[in-house]
Amino acid sequence: MRALICGIGGQDGAYLARLLLGKGYEVWGTSRDAQMTEFHNLKALQLAQRVHLCSMAPTDFRSVLTVLARSEPDEVYFLSGQSSVGLSFEQPVETLESITVGTLNMLEAIRFLGGKVRLYHASSSECFGDLGQKSANETTPFHPRSPYAVAKASAHWMVANYREAYGLFACSGILFNHESPLRPARFVTRKIVDSAVRIANGSGEKLALGRLNIVRDWGWAPEYVDAMWRMLQQGQPADFVIATGVSVSLEDFVREVFLDVDLDWREHVVSDPKLFRPSDIDWSQGDASQAKACLGWEAHTKMPELVKLMVEAARTQ
Repeated sequence: MRALICGIGGQDGAYLARLLLGKGYEVWGTSRDAQMTEFHNLKALQLAQRVHLCSMAPTDFRSVLTVLARSEPDEVYFLSGQSSVGLSFEQPVETLESITVGTLNMLEAIRFLGGKVRLYHASSSECFGDLGQKSANETTPFHPRSPYAVAKASAHWMVANYREAYGLFACSGILFNHESPLRPARFVTRKIVDSAVRIANGSGEKLALGRLNIVRDWGWAPEYVDAMWRMLQQGQPADFVIATGVSVSLEDFVREVFLDVDLDWREHVVSDPKLFRPSDIDWSQGDASQAKACLGWEAHTKMPELVKLMVEAARTQ
């Protein structure tokens, strides 16, 4: 089997590459400029020499078509596109173009080449918006509250349309928050962990965060990429919510991190209104019962263990 991972340099792409290589796949991966990209995550997992890397601009149809024809994959995992909710408020046009046009180009290229490739598309729990303390499943309506979420919702429905209209084997994984030491430093979980470790080492800094009362469903990224693979092994394509089913506040996450480094978070953390988003989700939680029933998948790593894994990794960097 041969797989093409679009966005292999990111957190999910690197862990997915490791999973697929372990299953005997030949793995190809893309970034916008493979010759200039450092691929830090692949190097961290000691995978950089085990995958075929090539350049692909998702917003350029010819580029997408060329890479598909060259790699001839059985499965495509489309993880490309601007991935930060916060950044999407500052760069809405780039966010919408990279996600929606990129997804459309991949769908159209697969259709152009005969539609035999199985496609996994990275949708997002951000599409649901604020859930009002009700867990979201595959039938929960979308109410996006950021440019990122609007783009992901649009791409999600394009995938569904190509599946229904053209018979493509195309699935969307509606993944809730999933973290690891490979998260970029700008993401709030890495920001909290890295700052706490520095403070414990005597940096004397204060950690400034936005709203601390937001509630999220946080899982462990290496488990979530396994769900991606399982989706493409089904007899029929379908979309799945992937989540732990347990939500905690950002304040609780912060408390757990600082407890892990033997500190009282209240002495080192401030909530800065300047970091509040124009619109945000108060409460988010997923119901992954369909994934358990159909894929045999469930989350095993919950927030406290996730924190310990991330803090341990930060201490050894």
